[in-house]
Amino acid sequence: MNIIRIHCSDEAVAASPPDLFGLMADVERFSIEVPAEVANVLGAGAPVFVGVSGGRDSQALAYRVCAHLDDIGHQGRRILIHADLGRVDWRDSLPVCERLAHRLGVELVVVRRNAGDMMDRWLSRWAANVARYANLECVKLILPWSTAAQRFCTAELKSQVIAREMRRRFPEGDVVSAVGIRREESTKRARMPAWKQDERTTRRRGAGHTWNPLLGWRRGDVNDYVRIRGDELHVAYRLYGSTRVSCAFCVLGSEHDLRASSNCADNHAIYREMVALEATSTFSFQSHRWLGDVAPALLDAGLRARLQEAKERARLRVSAEARLPEHLLFVKGWPTVLPTPGEAALIAGVRRDVAQAVGLQVHRTDRDAVLVRYRELMTVARAKAVASDLPLHTEEGLQT
Repeated sequence: MNIIRIHCSDEAVAASPPDLFGLMADVERFSIEVPAEVANVLGAGAPVFVGVSGGRDSQALAYRVCAHLDDIGHQGRRILIHADLGRVDWRDSLPVCERLAHRLGVELVVVRRNAGDMMDRWLSRWAANVARYANLECVKLILPWSTAAQRFCTAELKSQVIAREMRRRFPEGDVVSAVGIRREESTKRARMPAWKQDERTTRRRGAGHTWNPLLGWRRGDVNDYVRIRGDELHVAYRLYGSTRVSCAFCVLGSEHDLRASSNCADNHAIYREMVALEATSTFSFQSHRWLGDVAPALLDAGLRARLQEAKERARLRVSAEARLPEHLLFVKGWPTVLPTPGEAALIAGVRRDVAQAVGLQVHRTDRDAVLVRYRELMTVARAKAVASDLPLHTEEGLQT
């Protein structure tokens, strides 16, 4: 991949406010990566969507990308696009994006998941997982929250809704999606390319291009670039000392950032709602941390008591499920083996104990009912395997 490093132009510097920080001459810091694939489609006038969350990286991204588009005489559309996460968002996030759009003279498009916001997704996931467990469609009770391994929060409430809007607005032709990720942020992002074709926005008559122009920027570069453009950072940084802006309470957030969010009165209602789901489900928000322990003073006595009870109920749930042998746990294609009568009795006992610990009404809680259900599930799995020409599992668990 051929990458051209583009420096700040004299025009962009001249258009900036007075240099209060001694940074104007240091244009190398604010250079961006423009792969040939991106340069070609920009030169042809492809529309550009700039993803903005309200965080500092997306602020710097919007200013720098628009400056580059001005420099090259880009003739296509440019649009800022923001995924609204609903009541889990910081209240200042959308206003930051609106201010960006106003200052740049660019359209701002706000997209939302049709089926509800992030909190709705966690609540509906919990209800669905309880129903699955009640009907023995999973062997262990599944948590409501997204995790580092299952970031459906990002996929469903950001990536998918943004891609859908891009396809709707431009059903044909090339389209560019500019994203403000940086290598400094994580090991995974350090391996990200400056350009890749995006299957989500690639259509029969046009390709989607994901462009990461700020990969080499450091956090200080981002902060300084936003300031020399005359803008200010999100209140999460300025007033509360958070190191990042995403959901007010993020499953990947540090204890410091969770506490910073809890100090903002705008976030108190969603904090209590999330802690209530911890108490109901017996699953902590993060694998190593209960959100309710971050700011217990924000909880009333009843919710604090429920949370303490949930921790004990969680211990009982985990202890019960620990009795399940490894070969009966979930793997792709589960269930792949029919339990023995003794194992079926064990599964039934675990289900009774989990149901009692969490406070659930479940079916299939005796040995024979478990065996009948496993046979039903394996019959369905065999039918799907035949339809898909996949290996089959017998009742003894052997492939045929």
